[in-house]
Parts: sequence; C-alpha cells; structure tokens
Amino acid sequence: QLSLFRFTVKRLFSTSHSSVDSEEMKKFQLLAHKWWDEEGEYSALHSMNDIRVPFIRDTLLNMSSNYHLGNPLSGVKILDVGCGGGLLSEPLGRLGASVTGIDPLEDNIRTADQHKSFDPVLAKRIQYKSSSLEEIVEESMETFDVIVASEVVEHVADLEMFIRCCSQVLKPDGSLFITTINKTQLSYILGIVVAEKILGIVPEGTHEWEKFVTPEELERLLEANGFSVKTVNGMLYNPFWGSWSWMEDTSINYAVHAVKSGAQGQSSPTDALSEMESEQHPATAGTTV
Repeated sequence: QLSLFRFTVKRLFSTSHSSVDSEEMKKFQLLAHKWWDEEGEYSALHSMNDIRVPFIRDTLLNMSSNYHLGNPLSGVKILDVGCGGGLLSEPLGRLGASVTGIDPLEDNIRTADQHKSFDPVLAKRIQYKSSSLEEIVEESMETFDVIVASEVVEHVADLEMFIRCCSQVLKPDGSLFITTINKTQLSYILGIVVAEKILGIVPEGTHEWEKFVTPEELERLLEANGFSVKTVNGMLYNPFWGSWSWMEDTSINYAVHAVKSGAQGQSSPTDALSEMESEQHPATAGTTV
C-alpha cells in the first residue's frame, strides 16, 4: 500500500503542474547575489529575523518541557521552504536545529551555500538543495519536525498544492510556520504602492496583490489539509527605523503557527526531543520555558 501511495504521489507531482511560478523566478534571479547585503533590497527580511526567529524558537520550546542550554533547538529537523540566500536558515542552525533549505532558484542556493561555508558549525547543520517543495515529497515523507515558509506563500503558483505538500513532508504533530501579507486595501497601499513605488523598500514588481492571501483563507486551506491553526499574529514594519514589531491587527503582515494532526497514539517530535534531552541533560530536565 505504501509503495502504491508513493507511486501515486510521484505521478501527482511529476506532472508539469507546479507550485513554482516561473515569472516569480525571473524576479528573484536578478537579486540572487544580494541576499546578504543588510542595507540592500532584502534589508526588511534581515530585520524580520528579530521577531520571526524568537517566534519560532519560543513556540517550539513552549511545546516542549525541556531545552538544551546553548542549543535550544538541538535535535529538531527543520525544512526552510523558499530559503533564498539562507537568511532564516542560518539563525535556526545557530540555535542547534538541523536545517534543510530548499529553493527552486539555483543562484539562491549557490549564494546560501557560499555564505554558510564561512561558519564551520553551520556548514555541518545546514544543507541546501535547489528544488521545489513538490520535488522532494516522495523522498521526504513525514521527515521534518518543523517547516518554515516565510514570505513565500504570496509567490507560489498553487497555494493549496503547496500546503498539501507541507503536510506530506511534516511528521504528525509537526509545526508549520508561515509569514505572509494579507489581502486588504491597506496591504495594497502600504505593501505595494508605498513599499515598492514610493520608498523602494523592496524592488518594484516584487509582489502581486492578487496573490496575497487573507488569514481566513489560509486557515481554511490549512484545516482542509489536516492542520490545526494555533496562532495568528499581526506584524508591522516601520520603514523609518527598519524594524518589525508584533501587533493584534493582521491587516498588513501576519504570522501563522499551525500543527499537523498527529497519528493516534504516536508521540510528537517535541515529546521525543524532551525524552532525548532528559537522558542527555538530567540537570535541565523539567525546566519549563
């Protein structure tokens, strides 16, 4: 049955239909060498790490009763989808996680690989692959504890297919983190007119308002594909200070944490992590975060 299922999945995703949008690829191709310029086109993504990394870290630690001092995400397997130049993969790797970063653009992967090579620790913890999400489904069924898709879903060609693939490669009780842009009049004015055309925070043409997704629609797609949405937080970017902050209002940017429904009687990744760390570090066992 399993082999038949895998064959069906392979047939499903080996067709010409893909979540990758070729027009989006052309946009990012031109900027592939600029990922690590903190003052350049991706400066807003660099500063977003100040809130998205703690959000991922603290959410995962709160789901586990134990942590590894110095490497709080040790033992956690993370898939960074649409990793670009590795801006989010690297800080997650520094927290101890084993990170696989995938991106369909080879130039992005080349940039990410080159940058991680400067740090021997990251070189061991992070591996990058030029691939779309659906291309790794067959080889990665229920492989990852965590998936992060930050500033990605507003660029994919088929969002439902993308979320279905996330469910396929995530372990039962695994976590999915998404940050994206809401589909509102305000997000059009601030996210496209102001950010792209007036202030030039991001290159003009980076976003298409039609591809933005509301939290309600995203939640519907997630729940239809076996996820339970746990958190939806609004995010605000201050272009003058170059900083991000959390807020209740989700009308512009927002972050989502969802958990894949677990197999009955099966322990969650965080349970396994807790057991492993309790054995290795009895002194920290039972410490709540």
